Amino acid sequence: MIILVALLLIGGGIYWLTQRRARGNTKLAPVAAADPSALLAGAPAPPVGDPAQIVVSGLTKRYADVTAVDGLSFTVEAGRVTAFLGPNGAGKTTTLRVLLGLATPTAGDATIGGSRYCGLTRPIRRVGAVLEGSAAHRGRTGRDHLRIICRAGGVPLERADEVLALVGLTAAARRPFKAYSLGMRQRLGIAAALIGNPQVLILDEPANGLDPEGIRWLRDLLRGLADQGRTVLVSSHLLAEVQALADDVVIIAAGRLVAHGSVESVLDSRARPARTLVRTPEPDRLVAELGDGAVVTSAAGGGIYLSGVDPTEIGDAARRAGITVHQMTTVRPDLEDVFLQLTGGEASIR
Repeated sequence: MIILVALLLIGGGIYWLTQRRARGNTKLAPVAAADPSALLAGAPAPPVGDPAQIVVSGLTKRYADVTAVDGLSFTVEAGRVTAFLGPNGAGKTTTLRVLLGLATPTAGDATIGGSRYCGLTRPIRRVGAVLEGSAAHRGRTGRDHLRIICRAGGVPLERADEVLALVGLTAAARRPFKAYSLGMRQRLGIAAALIGNPQVLILDEPANGLDPEGIRWLRDLLRGLADQGRTVLVSSHLLAEVQALADDVVIIAAGRLVAHGSVESVLDSRARPARTLVRTPEPDRLVAELGDGAVVTSAAGGGIYLSGVDPTEIGDAARRAGITVHQMTTVRPDLEDVFLQLTGGEASIR
């Protein structure tokens, strides 16, 4: 009997080691494009009114003698992707923490569908969030981490496998969290935010650690959710990606609002006029030929930016004077230009 038990234990140990090694060698399958319509199965019916609207009204948050957020007000509409932008230390994370009930406002309010987060019924069904990165027990598998969230939130356990597939982590579902890369941890955090099939998604720097394919996947996912009527609020420093994705933008600096509106309206109202980048071996002659109407600034690589004159005038002037032009490109302002213009020197520790 003792020999039989020993053999069973040895055999079981060999099997466990084999399975663990096999799981450890599992490679991630290619990430498929997200299908946002899959999220709508079993979605709760929205209450009367506009349940997904986020309203921040006169929000102020102080920590001792530091004012992290100062009289901040803005609205995030349903069915749109809103980018929440600001320099490091501008008060973005503090605002999101108040919105999610993790910090108490000193003054003002932040509500979702007219209620504070703590007043929501079954908040996992209403709001999904990724704040300050994804965290889980280092030894727990991604699947078990999500199943615990399902059980705590009263969501069927099968939902864990659904969101794992949605974020492209099915092949890594049984890996421990400590073996996940930064990008995989971000995907797991997004999966956790989607567990309850929420009406509102709040993400703080969700693209951190994602490769270009992952960023495109995230863009498609968020765009699809907004198109389905969900409210999406995203904090990010990837301004080119934000300009391609977002409908609206909220920009803050030093805890205060500096711009709010559609991306197009903010660009139109705040951006500098388009400039023309010119590279020529005779910039001084070209500027003299253009006259006093041309405003000149230096460009990297020996070129100059010309504003106050259009490209046709520049080309005609160069032709008349026999000046060689190697490059002439119209440079239109983008979200990065506006962001730096509005927030330059306004960051602080928050």
